[in-house]
Amino acid sequence: MFKELKTYKLIFLRLIAIVVVIEISIYFFKIGLAFTGVFGLFFVFLLIREMYFYVRNFILLYDKTIASILQNDFTSDFSKQNFNKSYDHLFHLYDNLKNKRNEQVSKDIIYRSILNNIETGIIILQKQENDWDIFLMNDYFSSHFSVPKVSKWKYLKNQLPALCEIIEEDNFQEIKTAVEIRINEQNMQTFVLQASRTEILEKDYFIVLLDSIQNVVEKKEKDAWVNLMKVISHELLNSITPIRSICQNLQDLVEQDTLSAEDLEDVKNSVETMLRRSDHLQKFVEGYRKLAMLPSPKKEKIELHDLIDLTIEIMNPLFKENQIEVVNAIPFKRYINVDAQQIEQVLINLLTNCIYAVKDASEKKISISAEAKENRTFIKITDNGTGIESEIENKIFLPFFTTRTEGAGIGLTLSKNIIEAHGGYITYKRENEKTTFEICLLED
Repeated sequence: MFKELKTYKLIFLRLIAIVVVIEISIYFFKIGLAFTGVFGLFFVFLLIREMYFYVRNFILLYDKTIASILQNDFTSDFSKQNFNKSYDHLFHLYDNLKNKRNEQVSKDIIYRSILNNIETGIIILQKQENDWDIFLMNDYFSSHFSVPKVSKWKYLKNQLPALCEIIEEDNFQEIKTAVEIRINEQNMQTFVLQASRTEILEKDYFIVLLDSIQNVVEKKEKDAWVNLMKVISHELLNSITPIRSICQNLQDLVEQDTLSAEDLEDVKNSVETMLRRSDHLQKFVEGYRKLAMLPSPKKEKIELHDLIDLTIEIMNPLFKENQIEVVNAIPFKRYINVDAQQIEQVLINLLTNCIYAVKDASEKKISISAEAKENRTFIKITDNGTGIESEIENKIFLPFFTTRTEGAGIGLTLSKNIIEAHGGYITYKRENEKTTFEICLLED
């Protein structure tokens, strides 16, 4: 503020100097000193000329700086003007806007780089009056659908009519559905379409995400195979490594001319260890075979309450042994179309898990309840045990994953496969210090 006042003061002083010199020149003319008066007027001309160029340069510099800001052009360098302190605030404003603009450009480059490296088709539309412009199209969308990076909605519609028609039918509102799109005259591919609309700084945007179901499935299959191979290799090495070490030890013993009583005891212990590891490996392979060769369910109508009672009766000796209270809290009769033996196996697996979960509880309780909604039946098995640690929640359904030393790690995986073969699903949750496994079965 003080620097602007200083500039105005300099201009004002120049004007006063010009007026004073003019008055003096007129005075000289009045007293007959014409030559001195002419010299004074010439000096006035020089002062006016100097003030003109001063004001002109001042205005031009302001005009150039403001024009650069308005045109978003920050290529100018005003560092050479720093000798004039009158422009400090102007240059400070320019430098601040330049830094913010460079920071925004850097963020835009990073965001676009992130979006271009995501294996999901992304388009962002921006509303312009009654039409839509394409604000952003990531590289994956452009390359996967063989679409050039066009700027107008109508051009995209010519390239992908199936997608654009679905969006237009919903009037550019929130969408979550599956859509089939033909790419490069190949077979139809199914994509998950998710779209949302948002307003930012009074500008209307429409964001479209497209995920290939095939890619999602392949990724999940790959992850599942990687996890399975880790478990299999771990189990095989756990058995093969000690067996090989024992065999090496036995080979050294039998190469001796005579065997002492201590050597014979070592042989006996080694053989017993090999048998134990072999039994463990055999159980592991049998468990894998159960998972890989699960027969298709042979469904029949069976009453749910009776099926639960029968399962509890089978498990009753274990419940009594561990002093566990089990309640069949299903208040209604409902027939379900299932393979009774397979569902019974699922219930036994889950109840067995509950037995181990409540082992350290002061009051050991297991409750079995059910709920019918529309064409779905939900069976809930709840216990008041310690529950499953949050770090391993996403692993409990993996093949051969177990936290029990004597467990095979196939109970929950087998249960999940059986329920999925029936067209349902199984989930786990922990609420109010209680653990619940929920089975959802669909009616045929």
